[in-house]
Order: sequence, then C-alpha cells, then structure tokens
Amino acid sequence: MSYVDSNLLDGETVKFHTRLHWRLYVPPVLLTLLVLVPGSVALFTYRAGAWSVLPAVLGVVLVLVAHARRMSSEFAVTNKRVVLKLGLVTTRSLELLLTKVEGIAVNQGPGGKLWGYGDIVVTGSGGTKEAFSGIQRPFELRRAIQEATDAREHPAAG
Repeated sequence: MSYVDSNLLDGETVKFHTRLHWRLYVPPVLLTLLVLVPGSVALFTYRAGAWSVLPAVLGVVLVLVAHARRMSSEFAVTNKRVVLKLGLVTTRSLELLLTKVEGIAVNQGPGGKLWGYGDIVVTGSGGTKEAFSGIQRPFELRRAIQEATDAREHPAAG
C-alpha cells in the first residue's frame, strides 16, 4: 500500500498521483552498460575469477537503488491536501491542506519539455517554499492542485 493511500483522512480521495520521472534510471544504466559490464568482461578475459562479476553486480545494485528511489516517491493531490513524499530509508514529506497552498511554480528545461518532467516549488501560507526535482508530469500536478483548490473554494451547487 502506498504512503498516500495509507495516510488518507476520513472522506479523503486521491484526485491525482505521480512519481519521480523515469530519467533517474539513465545515469546508472549508462554507467552499467558503458563502464561496469565492459569492466566485468575485461576482468573475465584476464581470468580474474569471481572478481570479474563485481562491476556488473555493482551496476545492478545502482539500477535497483534508482528503482527504489522512484517507487518510494509519491506526489499526490487529494480533495483535502497536497502530499509530497520522497525517500525509503530517510523520508522527506510535505503535506499541506489545500487552503494553505498559496502557489505552485513549475520549472522545466528543454529536456523536461521533451521527456515530460520538471521541478516544482510549492509555496505554503507564511511564504514557506518546498522544492522537488525531477517530477513526472509537473504541469498536470499543478493543474490538479489548482482544480482541487478551486473545488474547495467553490463547491458545486447541489
């Protein structure tokens, strides 16, 4: 069960959910394929025995760490709050009531525009700013926050 799902309040429902972008796999995969696997092959060629598998194993560990980092990140908007959470071993989280969100900025460079990731800065009441980098679908996250805030301020006439 996800962090967001396990911490929902009574009557709270998730409206939008995203994670860190898959680009965080690129450095460990490239390092593994371009350096560590060839290093293993070279060590095997020179008959290094069991030591020849260590660089490849290190590459697999680096990719698994990136995977754990991505899977342990959550960015969600509910009908009551904005929940931003990073980390598995050490956790950084921010949970703001929608009424306390003053603004959300999105920064996206050329790579982010092409691949669909960016950085967000959430400004809470009192001017506190929290920055999060490498988020998948940052403009959709901002829009979900705006829509949820608007829905709380202007409930539909029933």
